[in-house]
Amino acid sequence: MDETVAEYIRRTVLKIPRDEIKTMLQKWGFLSEAQLETVNFHQIKDNISQDVVQLCEENSADIKQAAVLDIIYNNIYPNKRIWSVYQMNKTGEETEFFDLTDFKKKFKRRLRSALKNVTINFREYEDNAIWIRIAWGTPYTKPNQYKTSYVVYHSQTPYVFISASVLRSNLPLLCQALVVASNYHDIREMELRSHSLNSLQDIVFKRYSQNFQTYCPRPLSERNVAPETVDLRIIQENRNEKERIQRLNREVFGDGPQPKIEFAQYKLETMFKSDPKMDVLDKKEPFRCLIKFSSPHLLESLKSLAPAGMADAPLSPLLTCIPQKARNYFKIREKKGLLPGSFVSP
Repeated sequence: MDETVAEYIRRTVLKIPRDEIKTMLQKWGFLSEAQLETVNFHQIKDNISQDVVQLCEENSADIKQAAVLDIIYNNIYPNKRIWSVYQMNKTGEETEFFDLTDFKKKFKRRLRSALKNVTINFREYEDNAIWIRIAWGTPYTKPNQYKTSYVVYHSQTPYVFISASVLRSNLPLLCQALVVASNYHDIREMELRSHSLNSLQDIVFKRYSQNFQTYCPRPLSERNVAPETVDLRIIQENRNEKERIQRLNREVFGDGPQPKIEFAQYKLETMFKSDPKMDVLDKKEPFRCLIKFSSPHLLESLKSLAPAGMADAPLSPLLTCIPQKARNYFKIREKKGLLPGSFVSP
């Protein structure tokens, strides 16, 4: 077994939590159960990794088998990467039968015609997700197995989730290969990014529950009360207000957990309205502004604003409809002829 392959397998094993190493190696399937029984999984991880490498040498492992183990790791821990969502488009509405063998053949042919030094591996999962691992090289160097791109493509859908390598110059080649292999016309980034692959999939496939604002808040009515009942009335009003906020939060966000989005950015463009007599603007030019929101869990943070007393309930639809705005971004832009804006959530 090549030394670079042995070192790559060792580093991959070291990334896995010790309690999960055996289970992940079983999913890998490259080592037999009898071989795995010879490994002491209660020793330190460095010793475990050395034992696993020794067994892989006995089986003459190559980079193809090592790449499969890496795919399994990234499938179980997708949050270790930053994922971007891309949407592909067809020229017509016709649907075609998806052939995985043909998809793989076209993808490899297209990518290798542009760059020979590249390693490509595929793995299928039960939810019709095809995981693709690409290790990039240059015309003069071998593929770097530590700087890989990952693609998750759900067949029969136009959505692709990409975790790009450090070499951004390879991204156009990757997109071209995806378009050709899947028989689409073009591909564009939805400007929707996150560490949470599951949340991105929930958003584009509409697999989460979120209600939308239908309630218009009304101010509390003032009443004349006797001094001796002021404290009781204040307590009751506070309780009623708390219940109102909780009810509105449920109406807006639903009862389930929110998709994990870490960053949202709006590029807004509107016309500035002013009194013609004031002559503020010499020309009628659009007013542009950039608004950014960031949080470890943006939607859950927004959900907690009203209960914490930091915002009125219900929140503006501009904030509560972030996932819906992401899905409808291209449709709205094409329908109304708006200038390209951006909606980002990395």
